Amino acid sequence: MFADQIFKIVGMGMDSNVYIIKGENPAIIDTGTGFHSGYIIGKLKESIEPREAKSIILTHEHFDHCGGAKKIKKICKNAKILIHKKGKSAIEEGLAFSKIDPSIIDGTLIDGEIIDAGGVEWEVVHTPGHSPGGMCLYDEKSKSLISGDTVFSNGGFGRCDLGGNIDELFKSIKKLSELDVSNLYPGHGPHVMGNGNEHIEMALEMIKLMI
Repeated sequence: MFADQIFKIVGMGMDSNVYIIKGENPAIIDTGTGFHSGYIIGKLKESIEPREAKSIILTHEHFDHCGGAKKIKKICKNAKILIHKKGKSAIEEGLAFSKIDPSIIDGTLIDGEIIDAGGVEWEVVHTPGHSPGGMCLYDEKSKSLISGDTVFSNGGFGRCDLGGNIDELFKSIKKLSELDVSNLYPGHGPHVMGNGNEHIEMALEMIKLMI
């Protein structure tokens, strides 16, 4: 599915990766810091007509993933900005290192909720530890996981010193290891096609050494 339906914008500088899920009800996953929004918007327009986007989904509340939300929303006027409910509360409480106005959030998500992005039904998987509101999106049919900063390729995982908790992160990575994942799409760095579970298992083994 991802080969023809997902458009990846590689993050510049501190920016996260940005994923555009094409098809019916197009969605944008994360927005970067906002420092390079012109670049991201230009790349976005290569993939979809911005006014057709239905949602801007933030994998968590850290600035490198959500700082550009307001600028992206300006050109994607019909898109709703969505985040996990604990991500919004962390922003409101000033715990998120996000530097964004919580009033721009249009709705919140919860663990197990199903959301349509690009005509695909994705399950919201709450994965705290890197941040209180960290979440992933999982498509069982294609065995694809958009993992934010919970896990990266080659056994990497998110830091815990920006409002996170390593014990929670361990539990979250273990939770992901129980999914059937072929394609892994992380918030930073390269994505993985075909053997995503191996990379999640590497992350699980690595974090065990730290707890």
